[in-house]
Amino acid sequence: ANSASGMAVHDDCKLKFMELKAKRTHRFIVFKIEDKQIIVEKLGEPTETYEDFAALLPAEECRYAVYDYDFMTGENVPKSRIFFIAWCPDTAKVRSKMIYASSKDRFKRELDGIQVELQATDPTEMGLDVFKSRVN
Repeated sequence: ANSASGMAVHDDCKLKFMELKAKRTHRFIVFKIEDKQIIVEKLGEPTETYEDFAALLPAEECRYAVYDYDFMTGENVPKSRIFFIAWCPDTAKVRSKMIYASSKDRFKRELDGIQVELQATDPTEMGLDVFKSRVN
């Protein structure tokens, strides 16, 4: 457990992340902190869209998420980047924001293979346009 926040990371978090990274069996993963540990809340099927993903993030609660973003390079080469999103809406409780903020870096280190990190307090800060701008 993390000494700063006391959060344990459930083994399932790393397992599902490895599946997303290596086998691409998930489009995204939403994680939440529950009972002093980080757990997998939702898994996105490979066929699910960005809109499906964005709709799952609660308007008034913090979450961590990982999203496997597919895009075309300028040379028309298909690529993907794994985004880590720290979702902390302004309307979330202060204590929740503090817990998520203090656990984030350690949790991110557990997920080996994160390529881009986004901090978002509202949906516009993690829109597809933001994803596009961060992969180029």
